[in-house]
Amino acid sequence: MKKSLFLLAALSSMLLAKSVDYETVLRESLHNNLELKAKKLSIDKAKAQLDQAKGYDWGKLIFSEEISRSNDPLYVFGMKLESREATFRDFGFADFLGGVSNVLAMSPDYQTFKTYMTNPAMAAQLLNTAPKDLNYPHIRTNYKTKLVYEVPIFTGFKIKYAKEMAKLQILANKYKYAHDKNKLAIEVLKAYNGAVAAKYFIKALQKAKQTTSSFVKMISDFQKVGMATQTDLLQAKKRDSEIAAMLIEAKNKYALALSYLRFLSGDDEISDVGDFKIIVSPNSDLKKLQQEALNNRNDLKWMEKNVQTMQKKVKMDSSIKYPMVGAHLEFGYNDDKLNNLNVNKDYYVAAVGLNYTIFDNSSKAKIQQSKIEALKTAYYYKYMRRGIKLDVERRYLTLKAKEAVVKNKIVNKDLAEEILKKYEYMYKQGMINMTILLMKEADLRKARAELIKAKYEEALASAELKAAIGDLVKESK
Repeated sequence: MKKSLFLLAALSSMLLAKSVDYETVLRESLHNNLELKAKKLSIDKAKAQLDQAKGYDWGKLIFSEEISRSNDPLYVFGMKLESREATFRDFGFADFLGGVSNVLAMSPDYQTFKTYMTNPAMAAQLLNTAPKDLNYPHIRTNYKTKLVYEVPIFTGFKIKYAKEMAKLQILANKYKYAHDKNKLAIEVLKAYNGAVAAKYFIKALQKAKQTTSSFVKMISDFQKVGMATQTDLLQAKKRDSEIAAMLIEAKNKYALALSYLRFLSGDDEISDVGDFKIIVSPNSDLKKLQQEALNNRNDLKWMEKNVQTMQKKVKMDSSIKYPMVGAHLEFGYNDDKLNNLNVNKDYYVAAVGLNYTIFDNSSKAKIQQSKIEALKTAYYYKYMRRGIKLDVERRYLTLKAKEAVVKNKIVNKDLAEEILKKYEYMYKQGMINMTILLMKEADLRKARAELIKAKYEEALASAELKAAIGDLVKESK
């Protein structure tokens, strides 16, 4: 029963295990990485800015419904005037006519009426009468429905340059996103090779553990026949225990490396990796690699588009010397009822405006600032080109050196293996003590570790050179 359960557990672990190579984990990372998806939205944002710039060509159409209620004399009179309902009563003529009627009542004939009306005191009394209908109007609710269309006719080419800048920024953000993809690919490559190195360290320590365990068994057998001392056995067991502890640490580092790969790729099933991935051969031609970098580096293309964008901004800011012309068209209705679509109460406004700045020194300063920013960006672009060539050369030379180190470490490891075999034979013959034998075991373990480290550093140097060239994702598609 126990055997069946063990086999079932082993089979389940094999089915759940997933070993990946670099191409697989890169493909998954480019598809699943959430940070990369967030960065891609910058392209959509740039497209939206272009749509915004294009939208200015058509102007804007606005519908509004304004509802107001007031007893303020100014507002009430204005509401009635807008709806074409104003009467002489609203001006206060009722009080004025009342005063005239009183004069007529006291005037039996025209001559008497004329005398009263030309009397300064009587005229002043009539003129100083506060019109109640004008000063204390009834509360009024007004509904104003209107449709407004505003459109720029000529903006001094500002909209034209705004659209051109937006198009350039779409391209710039596409190059920026491609550069971010390459950065992720390099990060995945480093993480993948780091996991491979951790895996090889486990294998190297497992071999070391086999060696030290064999030492323990050999000395135990020798001790039984009096050919080894208790001290030899204790030394061998101590070294065997040390290797066991190192193996635990190595397995933990491998688990952490796999965890980081799962994080980058979004694949929670990764449980193993293949061999080291060398992206660029150390035997490549340096001049070709440098030219390839200048052609492929997306961050350089991004900077180039920024230079062009700044040049367009200078032109846009310089458009202040041109007049601005716009049109305003408005049509609406006013009434004290919500259903105010009455042809007798409609109105329209049609206006064309021109705005021309004759003198403004601050605008000249703004244009000068734009020119300085454009020139600064252009200098950075040229500096970046030079820096890329230097970066490629530096990383190329580093890779060449790492390749030579790997070859040397392979020789060292092979020699250390041969030396340990000979010293083990010498120990069996009683020619050396256990301390010397364990020193040679440590030398071999160190040689294996240095070889793994050298291979990892070679793969890392290759990745960094590829990052300097800048077309990793394109090759991996």
